[in-house]
Amino acid sequence: MRGFSRFALRFFAFAGVLTALLLAASYLYLRQSLPQTGGEVRLAGLRAPAEVLRDRYGIPHIYAASAEDASFALGFVHAQDRLWQMEMSRRIAAGRLSEIVGPGGLETDRFLRTLGVRRSAEANLRILDAETRALLEAYAAGVNAFLASGPVLPPEFWLTGARPEPWAPADSIAWVKMMAWDLGGNWRDELLRMRLAKLLPLARIHELLPPYPGEPVPVIADLKELYGTMERDAVRLAQFAPDNEGVGSNNWVVSGAATASGKPLLANDPHLGLTAPPVWYFAHLSAPGLNVIGSTLPGVPGVILGRNDRIAWGFTNTGPDVQDLYIEKLDASGGYLAPDGPRPFQVVEETIRVKGGEPEALRVRISRHGPVISDVSRPAQDSAPRGHVIAFSWTALAEDDRSMQAALKFARAREWDGFLAAARDFQSPQQNIVYADIEGNIGFVAAGRVPQRRPGNDLKGMAPAPGWQAKYDWDGYIPFEQLPRSFNPANGAIVTANHRITPPGYPHFISSAWEPPFRADRIQQLLEATPKHTAQSFARIQADVVSLAMRELLPKLLATRPRSEEARKALALLARWDGAMAPERAEPLIAWAWWRELTRAIYADELGQAFRANWLARAVFIGNVLSADPVHARWCDDVRTTALETCEEALALSLDAALADLGRRYGNDQARWRWGEAHLARHEHRPFGRQPLLAKLFDIAVPSPGDTYTVNVGRNVMSNDAEPFANRHAASLRAIYDLADLEKSLYIHSGGQSGNIFSDHYAAFSKAWAKNEYIPMRANRKTLDAEPHQLLRLIPLK
Repeated sequence: MRGFSRFALRFFAFAGVLTALLLAASYLYLRQSLPQTGGEVRLAGLRAPAEVLRDRYGIPHIYAASAEDASFALGFVHAQDRLWQMEMSRRIAAGRLSEIVGPGGLETDRFLRTLGVRRSAEANLRILDAETRALLEAYAAGVNAFLASGPVLPPEFWLTGARPEPWAPADSIAWVKMMAWDLGGNWRDELLRMRLAKLLPLARIHELLPPYPGEPVPVIADLKELYGTMERDAVRLAQFAPDNEGVGSNNWVVSGAATASGKPLLANDPHLGLTAPPVWYFAHLSAPGLNVIGSTLPGVPGVILGRNDRIAWGFTNTGPDVQDLYIEKLDASGGYLAPDGPRPFQVVEETIRVKGGEPEALRVRISRHGPVISDVSRPAQDSAPRGHVIAFSWTALAEDDRSMQAALKFARAREWDGFLAAARDFQSPQQNIVYADIEGNIGFVAAGRVPQRRPGNDLKGMAPAPGWQAKYDWDGYIPFEQLPRSFNPANGAIVTANHRITPPGYPHFISSAWEPPFRADRIQQLLEATPKHTAQSFARIQADVVSLAMRELLPKLLATRPRSEEARKALALLARWDGAMAPERAEPLIAWAWWRELTRAIYADELGQAFRANWLARAVFIGNVLSADPVHARWCDDVRTTALETCEEALALSLDAALADLGRRYGNDQARWRWGEAHLARHEHRPFGRQPLLAKLFDIAVPSPGDTYTVNVGRNVMSNDAEPFANRHAASLRAIYDLADLEKSLYIHSGGQSGNIFSDHYAAFSKAWAKNEYIPMRANRKTLDAEPHQLLRLIPLK
């Protein structure tokens, strides 16, 4: 027995040593997946020698003999640092996730194959000008040169068994369209209106989905009468629509009259979903006729947001209504009805390969309005009204979309007219683009393709329309010359924050879903509070965490009569609070937990099964309900009971529910609760962020301030029961451009330059980003040479 015990001990000791050796060997091997950053590398496809100087932050500064070689080098360094992210981006856009994640990716793949993003990208490639195609091809050649070098692949490839395929120009275009998808999603509200039409009168639907503050309620057709007995599984379809409350960005620009230097300052912070690695990758491209630095998208050539040596520019999402749903009536032949009679569907046969499973055939039907998206939801098929399907129209699916062409030309613009010429081709997603130049000019244009709706269209894009009636068809697009625009305005300032940007009397319909003006109003307040601005004062504005929405709601909350001692303590804390969403405070956590439970109490009963998919803060609606207006106050009544509940009861009960929830999560001592700890900026890795053990290695999480409505935005997802207060959507980057000396410009993004967990640059920016710190945006070669750096020479392979 003793001999056996000794043997067992020796065996387990040996096994432990062997396991440790294998882990160490694996670690050392996978560390070889880190990029080569010094010396020389010979590459096929490069026309002339180029240099990649990586600064202390891991930012590549590319010096090339031509724009094409600069694009080649960018593709090479993107692949070095972000290969897995690029592979995932390509597969998401093409509907090929199931090939690496198995059956769990099928639902997404079915939808994206039906949507046809990749098919649209291939069509767009054919109509781009020769210069744009050359840059796309050079970029793809740079990515493929890296793949041909036989690199050790990042750990995600080994964990999934996936292998990268050669990059193609259409992959880049497809990913730009997926960015447009993330910034759209008004069709979620179309589905909600359609579903609610069966339950609520139109007036109450308008209460839940109110117009922009100060605007009248839109006059549209009675939806219950329009749809009759037609009912779709709108809840199921809505899962594919981006949740866009609070989604957007901030940008503003002031002329030299409002700055200490006498030259313009421009600020931009696009708000996007937080991911690990982050969406953006900083880079500097220098070639004859090109010297641009800023934010690039891994998988896409060129600088999307940034500055050259004469101009700077920044984007925010306009939020236009460029997506419409159409209810197509089927005919006996298997086609559908159009205003001029029956038509056949265009049919595309797709095959989805599935890891660990059999390939799945998918038959995509496309009407004159677009792909039939209801086909991808099996429950939706089963519950569809007999003889109808739902088709999807979206400007980004147009075969003549030249947005990629515009994006690559912004960097070469030298003045306002050249910038506008590039913006003319920018079609999707529509963006509020602010501009400044070293001559002192500032400007703005809302560039993008926006459909014009016919005068007889009594739905105005706000609900699914009968596809067989011509009055609901789009009637062309708003001419570029008539899109909102401004150049050197008299007040010397331009602010866009996804609020309404159309002036009074503007003749065209752009959107019925502008974001409430809380952020825009706060930015305007802060701009007016400082007579002469500097980059530092702009940084303080970007860091601002005062929530005007919370300040509006707070007096209504404080009028609550507490029903418990814990509620009394919470109200005492909130009474001394100014609405600043600071990470070290308890009050923001109490207020948002209360807001969460209050929304549940107010409209979960009316929405029923549709509630969770549409569970949003809805600041304007909640404010109206608590305004003492009896028409809106009826939302406080729980329609599932026979009693008549009041808003006073809803407030008191929801406060108690919120405090009980917080007690379970963080303990019962309110003084120890901290908003920053609950409001972690959660950068989720794809796909490992949903695997608890792997998420600990691959996700990035840092305490963060802000809320959905602050300038320094930090939006939580109320329907996420596990982490309802985590910051999932925030400033993906922050940039401040100083036109008096562009070398003094600043920027930061939310993660790090590398997508490799073994790299020191994987999450290098995250803590600084959370504290609203910046790094210098330098492009001067002498300055860069004098600082710590690594230099890689790219040599053409003869």
